[in-house]
Amino acid sequence: MNDFTNAIQFIGDNTSLLWDKVIEHLELSFAAVGVAILIAVPLGIWLGHIHRGSFLAINVSNIGRALPSLAVIAINIAIVGLGFLNVMIALVILAVPIILTNAYVAVDGVDRDAVEAAKGMGMRGREVLVRIELPLALPLIFAGIRTATVYVIATATLAAIAGGGGLGDIIVNQASYGIEGVIAGAMVVAGLAFAAELFFAGLQRLVTPRGLRESKEREEDVAPLVGPAMEGST
Repeated sequence: MNDFTNAIQFIGDNTSLLWDKVIEHLELSFAAVGVAILIAVPLGIWLGHIHRGSFLAINVSNIGRALPSLAVIAINIAIVGLGFLNVMIALVILAVPIILTNAYVAVDGVDRDAVEAAKGMGMRGREVLVRIELPLALPLIFAGIRTATVYVIATATLAAIAGGGGLGDIIVNQASYGIEGVIAGAMVVAGLAFAAELFFAGLQRLVTPRGLRESKEREEDVAPLVGPAMEGST
């Protein structure tokens, strides 16, 4: 309990230091997520639209998740050296599989009846994608971005071992900042991850078509009543 109290005190006494490290941490995290989105979202949407490439999407996801970020950083030292770029590449490799899989599943799983109805109305492939598939797929696409962002923010602490900056500099440097600094740095990282989760959860709700959102809410309201009603009937 003493260490926790000291960590709170450390945050209060080192606001400027922590703020600088938070900025570095977020710059690295959002750069990696941004690159991952540019790579994975268009590819996942295209593969989902043509209903092919599930083998590619699933295996890229499995390989990406199997690669330890620490090992990627170590390998990158020989290729790009130490610093921001090294860690960003490792974080992109971490984020791409999650976003790619969600984007593919989101578009591929759109109700086929809705797609066929749109084609029956004379819509071409691109129109079907833009007006039918993407609006219905957006919630799940954003869910992938949301999960990837939380993973990246939590993993970006590894930047400290490769000169990438961020809150990891405090967490791994107990000799300079003490145990209270290590705990304080970890607390701030956890706070950033929770904040990102809440922000993208709100964004995901905003991009969810109103009809889908209301339907899901009705299902959630009805579900708790099913168990008691069935028990009463028996």
